[in-house]
Amino acid sequence: MSIAPPSSQPDRQGSAAKPTRMRRLWRFCVGLFATRLDKSTRRIRLVAVIFVLVYGVICGRLVMLGLHSGAQQALKHGASEVVAAARPDILDRNGEVLATDIKVMSVFAEPRRIIDKDEAVELLTAVLPDVDPKELRDRLSSGKGFIWVKRAITPKQQQEVYHLGLPGIGFLQENKRVYPNGSIAAHVLGFANLDGVGISGLEKYIDGQGLADLHGAGFSLTPETLKPIVTSLDLEATYAVREELEKGIAKFKAKGGAAAILDVNTGEVVAMASLPDFDPNNPADALDPNHINRLSVGVYEMGSTFKAITIAMALESGKVNLNSRLDARESLRYSRFTIHDFEPQHRFLTLPEVFTYSSNIGTARMALMVGVEGHKAFLRKMGQLTRLHTELPESAEPLVPKNWSELNTMTIAFGQGLNVAPLQAIMAVGALVNGGIMIPPTFLKRGEEDAKKDAPRVVRPEVSETMRYLLRLNAEIGTARNANIKGYFIGGKTGTADKIVHGHYSKDRVFTTFMAILPADKPKYLFLTLMDEPQGLPETGGFRTAAWNSGSVTGKIIEHTGPMLGVAPRIDLPTQPFPLLAKLGYGMANIPQTGRGGH
Repeated sequence: MSIAPPSSQPDRQGSAAKPTRMRRLWRFCVGLFATRLDKSTRRIRLVAVIFVLVYGVICGRLVMLGLHSGAQQALKHGASEVVAAARPDILDRNGEVLATDIKVMSVFAEPRRIIDKDEAVELLTAVLPDVDPKELRDRLSSGKGFIWVKRAITPKQQQEVYHLGLPGIGFLQENKRVYPNGSIAAHVLGFANLDGVGISGLEKYIDGQGLADLHGAGFSLTPETLKPIVTSLDLEATYAVREELEKGIAKFKAKGGAAAILDVNTGEVVAMASLPDFDPNNPADALDPNHINRLSVGVYEMGSTFKAITIAMALESGKVNLNSRLDARESLRYSRFTIHDFEPQHRFLTLPEVFTYSSNIGTARMALMVGVEGHKAFLRKMGQLTRLHTELPESAEPLVPKNWSELNTMTIAFGQGLNVAPLQAIMAVGALVNGGIMIPPTFLKRGEEDAKKDAPRVVRPEVSETMRYLLRLNAEIGTARNANIKGYFIGGKTGTADKIVHGHYSKDRVFTTFMAILPADKPKYLFLTLMDEPQGLPETGGFRTAAWNSGSVTGKIIEHTGPMLGVAPRIDLPTQPFPLLAKLGYGMANIPQTGRGGH
């Protein structure tokens, strides 16, 4: 069956009429629904091609999105590796925060995505004026995938950078190490850099205990998951020590100084300051050579404070006792060298008089009794000939004579010719007064039982009590009287050493030290103050020796920190402070209270 189109009738002239509108519509419909195989095949192919093209565009777009997402993930991963790692809080012994992390925003750039680098530099440095334009331009031209623009920006700066609308500029949250107390305990804490790496002090020690390894292994650590580090420091006492030391340095016009408080029964450093110091929040000043930690990095001749070690050595050896008399009638000559006393008495001196008059001659004679090898062995036992190791990575090696002769023994006996770190000197004196146990210093909190677990005995208890007696005697009638604060039963010893300048001892530059124990009958704390090049004042009669500067500053520190440390002034001082000596018939020696210029 076929469909016939409408017929066309000839017009009056006999010719066929043109196709009407109806006829053209009919032909279009027939062509549209025709089912001839040749035409339908071409249409199917055309539709298939169109579908392939559409799906190809969609797939291509998905691939591009996937690649872009991967690039973003790679960027985030790479950036996370340079974000400052989390560090544990550092606390004082009472839980006060000394160092902690805070969250801050930092600006980064993807140089490959920045088209107009000059414009980016101009806009960014206008908002962040402390960013160096040339340095930023060079880094943006490096072709790297990631660079820091500025670390630890303020919220206001973040908003200003955000509103610049620069492509390739973003923000990352990271940890920033802060020290809320500024320069207080700076030399103990040290500091960490912007990448969260400990550079010095306890911060460097923490990394060495495994923190750096954990970060390097990819562990995701936060301050909340890290156990705080509890130090031995008392924040209030440390502040007070620094304050009194700063006043003393200004008063005596010293080049610098340091002070510390040591718990002689645990070895804990309860307070420490070394001036000039620096602010760990901005540690550029730490590079100044005059800003070193004078207690552990500097090594010095400790002057007459070393006489305590020499006398303890002679007592421990049995060569002398409190009744011994030493010949100080004349200066002591050795070859072309002569040893003098600062306050010569030109007579025989008892052992207590040798200590209270700070006699170089009497001390040198005691060292010669023990001998060179015995002297070296005792100093080695007291930790004075090798480097002292504590939690602070920064420490100095003692300067020991290469060829140790009798002359070296004589001069080292009164603190000349051997340079040690003051921290190791107070370690030795601490052992002499705590009953005779050598306890290494620590900057971490610990108890007495743990401190004495493996601590060796270096002198007998009787020798230790004798040293406490001599130190107390010196505070009553000797060179330590300026630190004999009312209500505190202290003992002390001065030390003044001429500084070596260009290989020779200077006549007008001194290094002064003062050590004090509190209380002298049963010591808990050992105080040390030192001053580098203090000047004489009219009120000191022009004297610049230790009793007038380091000694008086130590007295101020004791008065200021005693109540903080639980050692309040006493109305009644002990009547029988040295029971072992009392059994032997010794009381407070009756020595005239004259002289005592404070050497």
